[in-house]
Amino acid sequence: MKRPHLVILGAWLVHAAAWFLPVTKDGVTLPDGLPGWQAFRVAFTAVWPYETFNFDTWYTAVLATASAVTTLLFLFGSPWVVWRGSPSLSRASAWVAAVAFVLNVYWYFLFWSDRSDLRIGYFLWWLSFVFLAIGLFDLAGRDKTDESRERPLAHPN
Repeated sequence: MKRPHLVILGAWLVHAAAWFLPVTKDGVTLPDGLPGWQAFRVAFTAVWPYETFNFDTWYTAVLATASAVTTLLFLFGSPWVVWRGSPSLSRASAWVAAVAFVLNVYWYFLFWSDRSDLRIGYFLWWLSFVFLAIGLFDLAGRDKTDESRERPLAHPN
């Protein structure tokens, strides 16, 4: 298995683990807090109502929804890109994963006064985006190099 595939596999495993680990202190499902799958549902509340939860402001609803969309792109887009994507699609997807990593740090700043409430699940989920970006950038670079090796050189006449 090539290095980019190992990094991407690692990103997927870290992301999967984050679904079952506590993300924030508040929550009743796990003894230590809200698990990742439930945090995803809460983040997606503006689009898919969940229990009686509502966001305080419109911008937190927009940011949370954008965060949930990054998770959907990770789950459904990244496997497709790895198995079917071209080098240019891999590169573009790597940029999307990098932007998702930057976007999703907002949870850390949103919890400004209660940062200690964030748990390991959040940090693993967040880092999985940077691991995915690194793997996809590496994959795009390798695919480009492999293509140049396969192309025969033109013989000058």
